[in-house]
Amino acid sequence: MKTFDELIRCIILDTCFVTILPMITSDITAAFGSPMLLGECPLWDPELQRLYWIDIPGLTLHQLDPVTHQHCEWSLVSEPGCIACCASGGIIIALRHGIEHFCPLSGQFTSLIQAPYDQDKMRFNDGRCDSAGRFVLGTLYEPRDKTDALLYSLSKGNLALLGPRATVSNGVAFSPDNRRLYHSDTSAHQISIYDYELQSGSVSNQRLFQQFSKDKSNNYAGRPDGAAVDSEGAYWCAMFEGGALLRFSPDGELLLRLPLPVKCPTMLAFGGADLKTLFITTARHNRPAAELEQYPLSGHLLKVSVTVAGLNEHAYLMQ
Repeated sequence: MKTFDELIRCIILDTCFVTILPMITSDITAAFGSPMLLGECPLWDPELQRLYWIDIPGLTLHQLDPVTHQHCEWSLVSEPGCIACCASGGIIIALRHGIEHFCPLSGQFTSLIQAPYDQDKMRFNDGRCDSAGRFVLGTLYEPRDKTDALLYSLSKGNLALLGPRATVSNGVAFSPDNRRLYHSDTSAHQISIYDYELQSGSVSNQRLFQQFSKDKSNNYAGRPDGAAVDSEGAYWCAMFEGGALLRFSPDGELLLRLPLPVKCPTMLAFGGADLKTLFITTARHNRPAAELEQYPLSGHLLKVSVTVAGLNEHAYLMQ
């Protein structure tokens, strides 16, 4: 694990060091002691001041109070893909078999929507809510031989197809004014942006935001996974197999490359009372033994302090 001073020395060698130096104010450390198989979808609950996240193959939902270090976890019956806070309390969980509401106090799950796809080949993946209370979420096509994954919108119990296709839908995030939707296809190493019409929840005008190399022998920076937007409107992306977070301006300019003590970050979330703590989920599932030996924090939930705050996540409106 790199100390803060070591990290700064690494960053000084990076072409983006001028913009990175003021951003990071602490070491990157483990926020929770036990590793996940494949940690994903960290979610800060501003009401409870706690962090949720999921372990997809581990079939678990986790909750952590970062101040008291109190931790809870709940077993799930199928793989979770993403989660969102619910405005009436509790958590919305998109699982392979469908979307459910979960009450942490009672431990009760309530089915909302059955999966609209072939569960033998598909499951829900990344997603988040817009400011109107819709849950926008995508799917993952497991054969990965064609773009059969889709993006959906759940609005007050009604699931509608938004249209964008992918092989592995990921990186869903909204600009601060909710007029722009970011969406990536991890398998294509590509991030797209769309115009987003908040009143109707529709998307239009797809254009390329970032295209990353697929050539692992030349200029390979990993592939785009989960993401978040900060209070300055910058898009942060976890680069799976790239060992870093990237921060882009709304115009697509690379502002920051933050190297991590893991090879496979999966997603990030802003949390803490001031929303200036980055929580980062990571993977160890199916990774080579040599990689896990080199990066012992693989699978751990990480944290680091930054100077630019994030945004509170919007909650899903049940009715």
